[in-house]
Parts: sequence; structure tokens; C-alpha cells
Amino acid sequence: MTMLTIIETQITETLQKYRVVPVIAIDDPAAALPLADALLVGGLPIAEITFRTKAAAEVIRTIAEKRPEMCVGAGTVLTAENITAAVEAGAKFGVAPGFNPDTVKKANELNWAFIPGVCTPSDIEAALSKNCSVLKFFPAEAAGGLTMLKALSAPYSHTGVKFMPTGGVSASNLSEYLALPSVLACGGTWIATKTDLAEGKWSLISDRCKLITEIVASL
Repeated sequence: MTMLTIIETQITETLQKYRVVPVIAIDDPAAALPLADALLVGGLPIAEITFRTKAAAEVIRTIAEKRPEMCVGAGTVLTAENITAAVEAGAKFGVAPGFNPDTVKKANELNWAFIPGVCTPSDIEAALSKNCSVLKFFPAEAAGGLTMLKALSAPYSHTGVKFMPTGGVSASNLSEYLALPSVLACGGTWIATKTDLAEGKWSLISDRCKLITEIVASL
């Protein structure tokens, strides 16, 4: 077993355990620890901090260093430079909205667990050719939601590939997505919005996490 396989297995096991990854864009680095604590209180110690803001690397570093019990990853990873910054900051995994062979190659070189995004059969086949075993289905609802994912994943079920639908997934349809055999976990952009962070709604974030854990436990 290669080191990359070991790392991928560890992240896959974490995703399988919690089933939902909060996808979060943070503008203010000062919100890093209150956010991490809110997720921990809610029983969801995992987060994907997106590179949509300049604060991303600093937020990842702060959480990785100060809250090591959190599994913190990087989102919106579009370039090799993003990967380098995320790895140096302590991100345990990365997620991209699309499939870019150059970023996949960079992640493999660094033995870093990476989840590229797909939306078509061609995307999936390109990712499989690079030995990617977990793929982000994005934008999930806009691309056809459950019906699309069922049809899209069917021809590839024998490969063992799993999906992480993100975009339009919410508490109201979460259980339906997680019930699909092809779904490993879902990305949750509704769990901690920019408004929630700006207004310090930490209890609300914790409550959403608790609801998610209840939904997951009921499956």
C-alpha cells in the first residue's frame, strides 16, 4: 500500500464517518477558532475552508494548529499554488469544483488526498484515469440533483468510485442524497454562511451540525 493510498483511505474513512462536510468561505481570520469550536460542539469536527477568500490559508493554519482534533481541508483548489498553500497550512485534504489534471498531478506528487469535481461522464472517466476514487458532484442540484447523480453514477458503480454532491444540498434533501449507494458524503454550504460568520451565530451553526448528526444517525 502506497502512502497516497493510506492517506486517501484515512480521509475516506473520515468522510464515511461524518457523511457531511461543512463548506465554508471565511473573510475574517478571527472567525477561525469560534467556527471550529461551533463545529466541534455540534459534533461535526470537519470543514472544507474554501480558497474563495484571501484568509483561507491563515484560517486553515489556525484551525490545524489550535484545534488538531478537527479534520480541516481546503476547498476551491484551482491551481498547484493553491495546493502548495493548503498543504503548507496543514490542510488534510483538498476539494475542487472541476477536474484539472495538473492539480491532480500536484496533489499526487505531495501525497495529498484530493477530491476533484465532476459533472459529466467524460469528467468521471478523466478522473478515474488519474486514479481518483472520490469525486465531487458539482453543482449538484443545478446539474439535475438526485436523478442526475443516479444516472451519472450507474455506469461506473463497478469501479467503486464514490461521490460527494455539493451545491444545493440542504437539511431538507440530505437524507435522500446520503441514501444513494454511490454517495460517500455531501458538502454543506448552508451550515455556516458568510452572514452567520459575520454575525457570530455560533450556536446556530452548532444546532445545524447537531441536526445533521441526527439525520445521519437515522439512516
